[in-house]
Amino acid sequence: MKHLPGISAALLLAFLAATASRAWSDTTVALIIASVLMFACCWASAIHLLGARAALRFVLLGVSFGWFAEQMGATRGWFFGDYVYTEVLGPRIGAVPVVIPLMWFALSYTGYVIANLLVWQTARDNAASLGQNLVMALLAALIVCAYDLGADPYMVYVLKAWIMAKTDGWWFGETLQGFVGWTVVGGAIILAFRLSLGKAPAQASQTFDKRHALVPLAVYGGSMLFQACQGAPVETRTIAVFAMGIPLLAALCGYQRWQPVAAGAAQ
Repeated sequence: MKHLPGISAALLLAFLAATASRAWSDTTVALIIASVLMFACCWASAIHLLGARAALRFVLLGVSFGWFAEQMGATRGWFFGDYVYTEVLGPRIGAVPVVIPLMWFALSYTGYVIANLLVWQTARDNAASLGQNLVMALLAALIVCAYDLGADPYMVYVLKAWIMAKTDGWWFGETLQGFVGWTVVGGAIILAFRLSLGKAPAQASQTFDKRHALVPLAVYGGSMLFQACQGAPVETRTIAVFAMGIPLLAALCGYQRWQPVAAGAAQ
């Protein structure tokens, strides 16, 4: 941890602390702080790993796609089924709390890094064919969806962050459409970013250090630990360990084998 740049380390520690505080006080302020810090530390990590321009492009894609999908979901029932947000998550743009699009970027970036480490043993991309991009985007989206297996029931039953029109789904009342929607939207964000790179891989910043990839891994791991300790219904606590723990540990193995060509060099 001491080797991470100061701003990334501070943001990461603040995110983990805010996440842990939710175990005692599930307030709107705590949720907003945790979500913003998660967004900020993932953006800082992306700047170092991908370069400022590619990171900004990823942020814009994640926030815009995420807001559109949630707006259509909350008003027309697209993607995730019919639902409406409560006041728990704070101020909104349209029908969508501001923090939700920020979370779409953070989770999509986390899935992107973990998928790359799983398959390529690097956190950044080389040029890839359309088929490879499709498969990698789907893999990353499934990693994001694994987070939702525990997060979605918790947000509905404990936080009451939104109200679903249908509560008779097979997953603790959640319908299959919701998980399909998560996979489709997350996959679209990640695929759009991968395609935006074209034939030129993302360029790291001049302060490149592979340890910046530990930030999204820690975010994912911290979320897994929270779900394992505080998840509701209680069955999701065990599910989180396996659904999120397996890709996380495999990505850590990939991280150990990652040998960057040179600081700031494309791979």
